[in-house]
This record gives sequence, C-alpha cells and structure tokens, in this order.
Amino acid sequence: MNTGILLSYKGLGTNLLHLSYCHQIAKKFGPVQIITLSSKLKDAIIDDPLINDIIYLDRYNKKLTDVLKLSNFLKGYNFTNLFIFYPSIRFVFAAKLAKIKNIFHYPILKKQNLHLVKAAKAFTEKSLNISNCPTETNLFINKNNKDLAKAYLKDNKKNIVIGVGSSGPTPKWGFSNYARLIKELKKNGNFYFFILGGPEDSNEVNKIINEIGNNDCVSLCSKKIDEIVPLISVCDLYIGNDSFGQHVACQSSVPSIVLLLDTPRAYSDYSVNQYRILPEGIDIENINHDSTISPERIKVDIVLKKGLSLLDKIN
Repeated sequence: MNTGILLSYKGLGTNLLHLSYCHQIAKKFGPVQIITLSSKLKDAIIDDPLINDIIYLDRYNKKLTDVLKLSNFLKGYNFTNLFIFYPSIRFVFAAKLAKIKNIFHYPILKKQNLHLVKAAKAFTEKSLNISNCPTETNLFINKNNKDLAKAYLKDNKKNIVIGVGSSGPTPKWGFSNYARLIKELKKNGNFYFFILGGPEDSNEVNKIINEIGNNDCVSLCSKKIDEIVPLISVCDLYIGNDSFGQHVACQSSVPSIVLLLDTPRAYSDYSVNQYRILPEGIDIENINHDSTISPERIKVDIVLKKGLSLLDKIN
C-alpha cells in the first residue's frame, strides 16, 4: 500500500511545520512519500525513517489546464492513499483522474484566512480518526551527522544560531540590529555565533562578521541544507526571523526566539520551544504577510533580555 502526502508549499519552513502530521500518517500506514513544491525538503529530512521518498514537484502545479498532466504524474506512483494538505480543486481533481482509491483533502473553498497549524491538525485528526494530534515532532537526524556537526561547536561556549535570512525583505530584522544584539550578548557571556542565511544574504552576513570579528562568529551562507540542519540541532539557541532555521531548532528541542514582522502567528504557534517577540505596540492578530512593520519596532534590548533568560536555563 503506497501512501502519498502532497504539501503544496514552496517554503522549506512551511513544509517542516507539517512534519508532525506526516509522521502521524506514517505511523498508521507505514513510511510515506511526500510530494512537495520545495526543492530543499529532501536534504532537510534525509535521515527520517518514516519518509520513504521526497518527490519535488516543479511543474503541473500552477494552471488548471495542467490537471491531466498532474494526474498522469500522480498515477505513476500507484498511490492507494493520498493526503492533500491544501484546499486545491486542481490537486483533488487530478487525484480523482489518477484513480487513487482514498483521497483525503482540505475543504476546497476555505483558502481565506487559512491557519496552517489549526487546519493541518484538524485535517489529520479527521482523516485518521484520532484525537489530540501533536503539532510538533522530533526531527530525525543521523547520529553520525550530529557528531560531525558537534565538531563545529566551540567548547566552553554556548553556541547560538542567528537567523538573518528569510523568504523576502519584509520579515528581516536587519544587519545593524543583529550586530548590536551580538555585541550586547558578548558583554553578558561566553558565546559563539553561527550566522544563518542563504547565498543572497552573504553580503549582510559578512557585514555582521566584519563588525563582530571572525573569532566569535562564522557564516553558514555557503553551507548545504544537509550540513546546516544537524548543526542547528546541536546548538543551544536560535534567534532570528521566521525561516527554516527556527523550524529545525524548535523541532530539535532547541529554544527558538522568533522575531515576527510579517509572519502570521501560525508559523510560531505549534511548538513549546518557540518564543515570539512582537513589534512594539502591534497585536499578533494584525501581523500577516502583507505587513510592512518597521524592524525598529522590535527593540534589541527586548530580544537580548529574552535570549539571556533562556541561555541562563541551559547547563
């Protein structure tokens, strides 16, 4: 019996947010195949024994006229069960044309104000006939990969991931704020900083390193996902924008401070290891992907205080 899960999301972090539900389905039907719009998911969960394969879908996913091609694509995997984590008539129609026996999907006409966590949790509970479905899980990371990652950590220091990258410019807190935060942290303890960003963030990250000094921090911009994930999992703390790094951290039991500027609450609404910091004077219900909130409304002192309080609890 082949079971597929269709995650209609490009962002790596959004895909990782759904990992708990993938695990619940796999526990009932056996290891699953995930179809995703994210080209990076495979490298992030390569060690997961509950995932048989990650299938990257880079076509047939945008136009209604591609339904027949999408149907033929799905048919090639001989799925008995398909779980569609998105209210898409296109995917449902294609699955029916592919004659997949059991098709589970979101209510098709409920895209507006979709709360990713609440929707996924309710969908999984209804589809599997279970209650109290967990909203977070533990990332599976090979012990050898973790041991290799630990070699990068600095002994006798607390190792902190600073997540400066994001999927666009509006969630970013900015080079100057991160540089100030790192300087203030250094005054209060013995820390080492891994600066996380994509290749497009390398100039910003280099500015931070030039200001702080490379004895105390290093860039992860040129590292591959399968190298970064184990490293985040063995660090002591994550501080940064909502990006894939905070989803790796919180599902590796690493405290994760998330700075919300244009990220809906759902992205930080599912793990006991997530700690949100909001812009001054802004209600969380008023933050969404269209927000244009000034990064200066999140004060360095507030982030510093929360970071130090969490670090004090770590042996």
